[in-house]
Amino acid sequence: MDPMGLRVAFLAAECEPWAKTGGLADVVDALARALGHPDIDGVDGPVDVFLPRYRGVPDLEPSAILGEARLAVPDPRARAGSSAVTIVDVAANGYRLRLVDHPPAFDREGFYGDAAGDYVDNAWRFGLYCRAALEALRADGRPVDVLHLHDWQAGAIAILRKERFDDDPIIGPAALVTTLHNLAYHGWTDNAALPQLGLRPGGAAPGQNADGVDLLAAGIEAAEIVNTVSPTYAREALTPAFGMGLDGLLRRRGDRFIGILNGLDNTVWDPATDRDLAAPFSRDDLAGKATCRADLLGQVGFDPADDGPVIGMIGRLDPQKGFDLLADATPELLAAGGRVIVQGTGHPSLADAFRSLAAASPDRVALVERFDRVLARKIYAGADFFAMPSRFEPCGQGQMIALRYGTPPIVHRTGGLADTVIDETADPGKGTGFVFDRETPSSLVEACRRAFALRASGGAAWKGLVERGMAVDFGWVTGSAPRYVEAYRRAVTIRGEERATR
Repeated sequence: MDPMGLRVAFLAAECEPWAKTGGLADVVDALARALGHPDIDGVDGPVDVFLPRYRGVPDLEPSAILGEARLAVPDPRARAGSSAVTIVDVAANGYRLRLVDHPPAFDREGFYGDAAGDYVDNAWRFGLYCRAALEALRADGRPVDVLHLHDWQAGAIAILRKERFDDDPIIGPAALVTTLHNLAYHGWTDNAALPQLGLRPGGAAPGQNADGVDLLAAGIEAAEIVNTVSPTYAREALTPAFGMGLDGLLRRRGDRFIGILNGLDNTVWDPATDRDLAAPFSRDDLAGKATCRADLLGQVGFDPADDGPVIGMIGRLDPQKGFDLLADATPELLAAGGRVIVQGTGHPSLADAFRSLAAASPDRVALVERFDRVLARKIYAGADFFAMPSRFEPCGQGQMIALRYGTPPIVHRTGGLADTVIDETADPGKGTGFVFDRETPSSLVEACRRAFALRASGGAAWKGLVERGMAVDFGWVTGSAPRYVEAYRRAVTIRGEERATR
């Protein structure tokens, strides 16, 4: 272990602002920046973040490019046995972005698939990406202390370390830390596709069984430390109901499987400096929030003069997120004087449900079928409440943003939602939002009624709830990043001890 700090490299398929489909991109960017913050001890220099150079990656300013290296990377599909891959190093905000550029693999319409579904050669694409990242690190000539793997797309690293680089002086000693952002996607590769990874059926690679390789399982099995993104979800993932078929493997990891709550970038999400809002506001001066509310309601066609409570919800229209619960609850919420604003795209039946509600009550229900970054910020700031009735939620970021923007969240008690929102009804004067226990429309309605009643009462109780929520600090530097450094150090110790006993 370097006495001056650990050399850390991230392997991730997404990173904001270059490639994003969801929260993974935000976490990778924010955590990498936080680990390079001067207040964080234990990391040597900027983190390396390896990212495929997809077609959608924005053009780079020449001044941002630190250098390029063309490597011959072993490729099971290449006639010559290797393919030319270019590593483009880019100066990012607090870390070094390292784009893996190989057009046959990544110059495509989507990151993981297109309208026809997942790309059939994803195992090859991300296997080549992982091998290229390792070759780039070897070319640097500096030992790596920690390879931090994010989700299944980085799982081939676990296989390569064992099968190809166990004795390599650069890669062999590196500890693996695998972070599970989404247990629903495994990167399953059946026996017919194993040659894409340079493997054969019947082998003993991490994550392999008689039928193929589960790349997410490979990352879990081989890593010195495995974590998911909240303590409660880490406990839930040990059960068949939430483990997505991996609960047994996670249980076998014992205390090497932990939960580290995701953070929030307080510089990106700050209502006092957010230029997309109609007016700034802060915990000490909430006056601008009323202006933001009026602006939001006017934009979606609601009457800004109507003081009835407004519930906002943003996300992928998916049953996991509980959009169907909100759709089924909406008639009762409207009868109670509420209004609903939903922004998102996804499952057609869920979109149809909200379209019907909006058509029947266009001045009370709004569906925005697109992801609009500016409008999303306006919803966080201008709604009276923010709904997250997720059936399961590894961490969630929406509730953290809503709290920071003075909009009490209404959430199902699960995963990271349970870890970040305190129910005001159960703990009067200490709560930050409203929590319900059963994933049913009636339970959501009951929580909303409690929320509506407190808002209607006005006065110190309501103001205190809003101010307590805004005071919660989910900052990466003060909270989550130091926990990752602890996990890295523990992983390095475990790796060193295991190699010493061979």
